[in-house]
Amino acid sequence: MAGYKETPRQKMIAMMYLVLYALLALNVSKQVLDAFLVVNENIESTNTSLSSKIAATYDRFETQYQLKKEKVGPFWKKAQAIRKESDAMVKYLQHLKLKLVEVSERKDSAFVMNHYYFDTLVPDVFHPGEMKKVKELNLRIVPTKDRYNDVTNYLVGQGISKKGEAYVLSRKMNDFRNHVIKLMHLPQNTTKVGLVTNYLGNHKIIYRNADRQKQDWENHNFYYTILAADITLVNKIVSEVKMSEFDVLNYLFSSITAKDYKFGHVEAKVIPTSTYVLEGNTYKAQVLIAAYDVKSKPTVRILAGADSITDENIGRTKLVQGRAGLVNIEFPAKKQGIQKYAGIIEMIDPATNQTVKYNFNGKYIVAPPSLTVAPLKMNVFYIGVENPVSITAPGFSPDQIHPHISAGKLYKKKNSWFVMLKHAVPGNKVYVSATAEVDGKTVSLGKSEFRIKMVPDPTAEIGGMSNGKIDKGLLLASGGIIPDMKDFLFGGYNFTILSYSFITFINGDLVKKHVRGKLFNEAVKNIIRNSRHQQRVFFENIQAKGPDGIVRTLNPVNLEIK
Repeated sequence: MAGYKETPRQKMIAMMYLVLYALLALNVSKQVLDAFLVVNENIESTNTSLSSKIAATYDRFETQYQLKKEKVGPFWKKAQAIRKESDAMVKYLQHLKLKLVEVSERKDSAFVMNHYYFDTLVPDVFHPGEMKKVKELNLRIVPTKDRYNDVTNYLVGQGISKKGEAYVLSRKMNDFRNHVIKLMHLPQNTTKVGLVTNYLGNHKIIYRNADRQKQDWENHNFYYTILAADITLVNKIVSEVKMSEFDVLNYLFSSITAKDYKFGHVEAKVIPTSTYVLEGNTYKAQVLIAAYDVKSKPTVRILAGADSITDENIGRTKLVQGRAGLVNIEFPAKKQGIQKYAGIIEMIDPATNQTVKYNFNGKYIVAPPSLTVAPLKMNVFYIGVENPVSITAPGFSPDQIHPHISAGKLYKKKNSWFVMLKHAVPGNKVYVSATAEVDGKTVSLGKSEFRIKMVPDPTAEIGGMSNGKIDKGLLLASGGIIPDMKDFLFGGYNFTILSYSFITFINGDLVKKHVRGKLFNEAVKNIIRNSRHQQRVFFENIQAKGPDGIVRTLNPVNLEIK
């Protein structure tokens, strides 16, 4: 400032300029506000997609648990723990968003829920395969989304008290992060897990404001930020929680087969060739000692129609000799219905040189001939593609079976059956039936029902990513958007990218380019070449055409330049 003494009038004018500059700096442009809304909606879309993947992983995990409870049990228990922790964390974050709107609008929760929330369906991680109805915030219609005073006081507090809700949030984030790190056996300073606030392990993270003044994480993210930015950041934290849960699930699921199974005891096992036997054929099964020395020569005493071997019925058992720890047993299938048997395996324990007995039992079904029609890759027929199916009937050769379909076309190519539905309606049903020649007569083998669905949407990716940080060189080298059919098991079917919108911010201004085709045009390439560290680029309204001829809108791709 000047070296002379200012008059009271000059001081007053200088103060007014300071206030004016502050107001100008704090004014939020419509373009910036719209950008927050776009980013927030994209994050919410990503969170919904993550929820679907998490629910599907829990479903596969539970299937393995039901099949092998003793082996999978410890990992399934940890998966249940992370599911509970993640659900509690997400519920807290959803409540925090509600509370922020209440504070900003100065309304109670009932008013906010009735005016600014809407019903939507999301995957239910506690009941995989099912959807649940939840209330979701529509940030666009909140009048005070560009206000900051009330939410700043609520989140940060006043002065240096550190009693704002942001400090509660950071503690919960740290607790959840530590729980994830513990489950995955990672070091405290790992960067593989998000939810980082003021510390990365023992290293304190220093944040700075625009004036290069030191700040903690809470002030850096929530001090004088508008409601739209706060909601967007909370949704980003929801995304990090879900991604951490997804990473833990994959880690635990892979651990099931990554470690050798350690048997705590020897157990008799019955392995049937099939528990479903046609009348007139033979039931076959193998009885073995699980995880035992192949040099052993067990002896089996077996009795059909029994639940167990007792002193009363052991005299009626049949003696069968085995080799290399394996015994083959057979029963003639002369009578329809459920058949049962029991037995005892006798073998020498090499540690004690004494005879040890292991009880076992089993059951099987003897049934008349019936048709089996099974899709080779999924339980539905897709429109516009060749759906491979296996059409068999126990007891009949493929040449004896004559299949029929109620709609579309059923044909054979290179000894395989295919179904083609070109003009079917999604949601309708189609039936496959079959007959066979038995002793000169045509016998109906039954029919099977299938649902008709559209080919699923691919995942739009750039450089193998749909969200996250990417190197500028890799982004340029990628050249365009790739529709990845990672969740579609049919080979040879691809989507064609028709167009997309490229969005970014340069010097605070929104830049949007409409591009035809999948490749980056020169305008997009130039923007990427000149992009800066932490600049975000968005690829939205991605239009793609599939093998069924229908144009779809794919997921947005949100990337940050490293």
